[in-house]
Amino acid sequence: MTLIPMLPVPVIAVFGAVLCGAVLWRLAGARRPGERLGWALRLVMVVLLVVISLRPSIGGEARGPVASGGLEVYFVVDTTSSMAAEDAATSPDRDAPATRLDAVKADITAMSEQLVGAQFSLTSFDATSVQRVPLTTDSTALASATSALTSEITYYSRGSGIDAPVEFVGELLATARGAHPERSRVLFYLGDGEQTRAEVPGSFGAIAELIDGGGVIGYGTAEGGRMRVFDGYSADDDPAEVAYIQDPTTGTDAVSALDETNLAVIAGELGVDYRHSDDGAAREFVNGIDIGPTTVRAGSLAGPVEFYWILAIPLALLALGELAAAGLAIARSRPRPENSRHVRGVRS
Repeated sequence: MTLIPMLPVPVIAVFGAVLCGAVLWRLAGARRPGERLGWALRLVMVVLLVVISLRPSIGGEARGPVASGGLEVYFVVDTTSSMAAEDAATSPDRDAPATRLDAVKADITAMSEQLVGAQFSLTSFDATSVQRVPLTTDSTALASATSALTSEITYYSRGSGIDAPVEFVGELLATARGAHPERSRVLFYLGDGEQTRAEVPGSFGAIAELIDGGGVIGYGTAEGGRMRVFDGYSADDDPAEVAYIQDPTTGTDAVSALDETNLAVIAGELGVDYRHSDDGAAREFVNGIDIGPTTVRAGSLAGPVEFYWILAIPLALLALGELAAAGLAIARSRPRPENSRHVRGVRS
């Protein structure tokens, strides 16, 4: 069973606790059996209302198209702070310049749409490497994870290391090859090549023997761009809330520049080509990739089965009973016509 709350759970919890407390206080002070029954029924109403607000549901899941083929595609994305630089092409749905990470998202979407039938994996790296999407044929899962990518929280940044995902991705590829040696594997490294850590980057050579192709795609410009601050909360697409990383040596906005030399070295170590995103790299890299025989099964749009409406039936009946009781009490409190005439006669 899952919950789809109508309001934030803490709000529902506080609201329910206050109502339950008030009803229990009145129930404890009731003396007559009828009065106690009335407040007990009101307590049941409060409980039903809280449960309905949580919208309990069972089963069901919206799934995208599912396909199985002989190709595995690994997207490895740089999400360090430099990927928040505003020197990518302007997006048609944004007034402000798009960040490098915005361009990455667009390229992954375009490439996955051209490789229908492949299995996809998405890994991001900054201070740590994380597999956002394990190998899946669910295109919806990949699209959701890609759209949710953000740069690392600025205050946790410890510099950029372009070789950070080597060991992690190498283990993923080795495991996949051991499980399905018959499949082909391609890897796409998407980043800006900026190395700010003092140590010399490690080699990607160990990965080369685990893949059958792919490419390295670069983002940004040699002139560079300002990098947006990301605190994990504020909206980075709201111009009123955008702040920029400061250069501690000058006190001005720090600038990150594309390093195509580093990216070309990575491509050489992997045994693939390097291209810049603005040169149509996403389209060029996927052209001619053989997915192999595929079996495609249509997606399912069946959502979770909600049953909160079942609880609404007794709640409605109890509410109608309360209204009826209130109406009866009002009717009884009104003076009868003969009593009114008698009162008027006394006054006269």
